[in-house]
Amino acid sequence: MSNNRIYLCLAHMSEAGIEQKYIQEAFDTNWVVPLGPNVNSFEADLEQFVGEDKRVVALSSGTAAVHLALIACDVQPGDEVIVQSFTFCASSHPITYLGAKPIFVDSEKDSWNIDPELMEEAIKDRIAKTGKKPKAIVPVALYGMPYDIDKIMEIANRYDIPVIEDAAEGFGSRWKGHVLGTFGKYGVLSFNGNKMITTSGGGALVCPDKEAWQKIMWLATQAREAYPYYQHEAIGYNYRMSNICAGIGRGQMTIVNDHINHHKHVFELYKELLKDVKGIEVHGNPDERYDANFWLNTITIDPEIHIKGQENAYKIIVQGAVGGAAGVVHATDSAHTDCEPNNNVEALRVWLDERGIEARPLWKPMHKQPVYKDASAYVNGVSEALFKVGMCLPSGPYVNDEDVKYIVERIKEAIV
Repeated sequence: MSNNRIYLCLAHMSEAGIEQKYIQEAFDTNWVVPLGPNVNSFEADLEQFVGEDKRVVALSSGTAAVHLALIACDVQPGDEVIVQSFTFCASSHPITYLGAKPIFVDSEKDSWNIDPELMEEAIKDRIAKTGKKPKAIVPVALYGMPYDIDKIMEIANRYDIPVIEDAAEGFGSRWKGHVLGTFGKYGVLSFNGNKMITTSGGGALVCPDKEAWQKIMWLATQAREAYPYYQHEAIGYNYRMSNICAGIGRGQMTIVNDHINHHKHVFELYKELLKDVKGIEVHGNPDERYDANFWLNTITIDPEIHIKGQENAYKIIVQGAVGGAAGVVHATDSAHTDCEPNNNVEALRVWLDERGIEARPLWKPMHKQPVYKDASAYVNGVSEALFKVGMCLPSGPYVNDEDVKYIVERIKEAIV
């Protein structure tokens, strides 16, 4: 193994230390603030990467990007926004920030992403029930896997509903050769510490044109008016990326293709080493239209597989955050919820953890989260079924071939 513990996905700095060069320049020129030369250059690098004549605004987080995109789409209190249920909460929480209502839509089996047919059913039903169409649609590139954007855009255009692509996990993923985040009206990117590239924290919003870019830029800098003093005629936000973080991003952009290629290589290695393990399936591209970055490699585990220690699954209440940098959590007095991974999935997670390997369940569908218990949801059972049997395996730049072999051997040892 490369170290004593193998983490799920941590981006790393370039070997050449280019990040340090740009950070030092920020200190030398006293640009240790939001905005600055590094921010401008990082945005230019991102625009070149995504192409399609798009404009990009660098922001403090991917969540901020979702929030601003919703505002730009005129989402108001009481409005409804369709969002993929199988995702992290950052896709849906900004909807509630605005006093709007998330309408959750389940996934299709092949990509694990939003089911376009079910999405259209939801649109029709919301119009019938409320007299209004949803204000926006938010598909998500789950674990870096592209969504069927052709079908999504065809439906969205027919109903004249803007699409906000949440490509936070899909930086560098492509659909028919085109980068995700460039098909809808807006595209969300993330550079959190566990993403394909990192600025420690941070994100960006891909905008369709200069006019939209100027509005997002204005909103992200407290919506200041053009006066020699602070004049505010609209509510703005302190969402711009710092010059220090953008310096890291500039360095990361020099190795972004190396990172993407590495993640794809790790996927191929998992696929090869696990191909003969009965009951374990590695999730891959459904067909040639999909070109995932494999930000996280995922597997499904047949419910009939028995794992060593399975009889003790969920008998110990988790006391803190699971994972190296998962953050602060509330304590709980129960080991169970009404929707949780199967016992063999939890047993394998514990087995791997005890051997220095961080693995996690898939995202719990948002329509099964207590905070959204009253939200409308259009479900087909796919995301709940996958949540019960799925697991994320270490996939980041620090995971080398020997690590993958070690992980697979531990999985094989765990199966009774």
